[in-house]
Amino acid sequence: MAFKSGFVTIIGRPNVGKSTLLNRLTGEKIAIMSDKPQTTRNTIKTVVTAKDCQIIFMDTPGIHKPKNKLGEYMVNMAESTLNEVDLVLFLIEATDVNPGAGDMHIIEKLKNLKTKVFLIVNKIDLVSKDQILALITNYKDLAGFDAIIPISAAGNDGLNILLEEIKRVLPEGPKYFPEDMLTDQPEKLIVAELIREKVLHLTDDEVPHGVGVEVLSFKEREGKDIIDIQATIYCEKESHKGILIGKQGQMLKRIGSFSRTEIENLLGTKVFLELWVKVKPDWRNSRNMLNSLGYK
Repeated sequence: MAFKSGFVTIIGRPNVGKSTLLNRLTGEKIAIMSDKPQTTRNTIKTVVTAKDCQIIFMDTPGIHKPKNKLGEYMVNMAESTLNEVDLVLFLIEATDVNPGAGDMHIIEKLKNLKTKVFLIVNKIDLVSKDQILALITNYKDLAGFDAIIPISAAGNDGLNILLEEIKRVLPEGPKYFPEDMLTDQPEKLIVAELIREKVLHLTDDEVPHGVGVEVLSFKEREGKDIIDIQATIYCEKESHKGILIGKQGQMLKRIGSFSRTEIENLLGTKVFLELWVKVKPDWRNSRNMLNSLGYK
């Protein structure tokens, strides 16, 4: 049997479940998740290797109308993958029976693509079968979709069918990455993202989009099975700093505690985590800050 391999990008509007799908397909938590839009800021590659194939999935930031340089970077990252892959998975929500302006913007980008495109209808557990059929009718002729596949990423429904369809269209090719490799993301970047995820979960709506995390130090302690990590959480306003630190430092302690647990699970070792909060006004429009936080 010929070995197949290739690159598959997952695109869609913010908050349609791209990171959840990526983690489910990979079998490990690689991308951070949140119910807040624009959680993913970088293109994240994960590798799924089987006996007969290797699939490199690319989770991308949600395509939206950018309001700052960080937003422009995110949209450029997402759209730049379209011509670099063997297959595009365009993810929509089953609750959107009719395509809105955001989905139509993406569909316009897909119309002239030579790359194969699957329309993936996510969150089918939230609607009736009749609604799914109506949605498929409304979408199927908008672009040259090579397949339309209903799934529930959170409920693990339809993912085996999706994987089989992906394998069917991938070309014959080599193993691009070692079998035991799950992601191309450096550990420091994953750690920074896990900390940012806890900020997203624990703070109010006004704070998360103005937050970035930089891991300043990541060192194994000599002679001990402990990794010492120091990181700074950047925000844009003094009022946000107050929220992130909390009364008597309680919020920052919670962020640190939840983050440390997940980081220890990721690294398989004890972690000593130190966190600071700094105000950098309008950092999302600063090229230097974006570069230092890994948004290059």
